[in-house]
Amino acid sequence: MASASAPLLDDDTLAFGEEEEINSKKIVHPYVTFFHLSFRVSALLVYMLCGLFSTSFIASFVTIVLLLSMDFWTVKNITGRLMVGLRWWNYVDDDGKSHWVFEARKLVICIALALNGANLYGYIKCKIGSNQSVGQSVSSMTSDFFRKQVIQNMASLLTRSNQRPSNAPGQTNVI
Repeated sequence: MASASAPLLDDDTLAFGEEEEINSKKIVHPYVTFFHLSFRVSALLVYMLCGLFSTSFIASFVTIVLLLSMDFWTVKNITGRLMVGLRWWNYVDDDGKSHWVFEARKLVICIALALNGANLYGYIKCKIGSNQSVGQSVSSMTSDFFRKQVIQNMASLLTRSNQRPSNAPGQTNVI
């Protein structure tokens, strides 16, 4: 009979937020890294090569969705916690109120926001051109949008006023 303090599995994971300095040449969690990459790469390969194996859209769609679902679950529950120190969950209390819980290591959120902000800035600069400032570009995009909306509204008003109903009072349609 095993003692109550003996773990069921040989778990070498550290407590949340208490990570050690990592040797950069060694992968700390090789199995986790394998599954983190395998579901994503598999979904991408199935998407790119699905026409070679099957002509059924439904079979390809279901396979891709299942692989992406497995990727989501793995990232949310395992690799997010072990590799970057992010995890979240939801629970419903006795009163029926839903509570969301988010945990993160120190500095991870700041770095993620900075990198995503840099991506957004780069995409905006690519979209609107690199020769204008972002403020000028956003104002020109806004004015262009409103100008197009006014022109479309005027065109729809003119086309509506020029169209007559096909069955005016007093007339009958002969079939």
